[in-house]
This record gives sequence, C-alpha cells and structure tokens, in this order.
Amino acid sequence: MNSPFKAIAEAQSPIVYVRPVTVADLPEELREQIGDIETVYSVHRPDGERLALVRDRSMAFSLARQHDLAPVSAH
Repeated sequence: MNSPFKAIAEAQSPIVYVRPVTVADLPEELREQIGDIETVYSVHRPDGERLALVRDRSMAFSLARQHDLAPVSAH
C-alpha cells in the first residue's frame, strides 16, 4: 500500500521527516487498504503535513530523494 506523493512548492524547506506509523493508529479506510502490515512509514513536512505513506523505510527515503527532498529520520 502506497499513498500518492503530493507535490511540494520549491519555496518550502527541502527537509522531510520519515517516521514509522502503527497501522492501528490510522483511519479505518487506510487500514483496510494496507492489509496485514503492522507498521508503515510516513513522509511528512516539518509542519506535520503527511505527504505519503509507504510500506518500508528505504522506500520512504528513496521517494523523498526522487523528489529532490532531504529525508531525515524522526522517532
């Protein structure tokens, strides 16, 4: 399960945060799409806006870099 990546205006900070998200904490509509996975990874802006949810950490970092963003881990 991967959610679409929203475009980011160039004036914004290129830094995005990658953090694990427990699937049980997500809205039901997303949980149904995800299936049996317990943890997904969120890519989000410094202000907290979620840009994407992806299956694994390496995919989250790759996705951010493909969009010229600088991913960092957030715990």
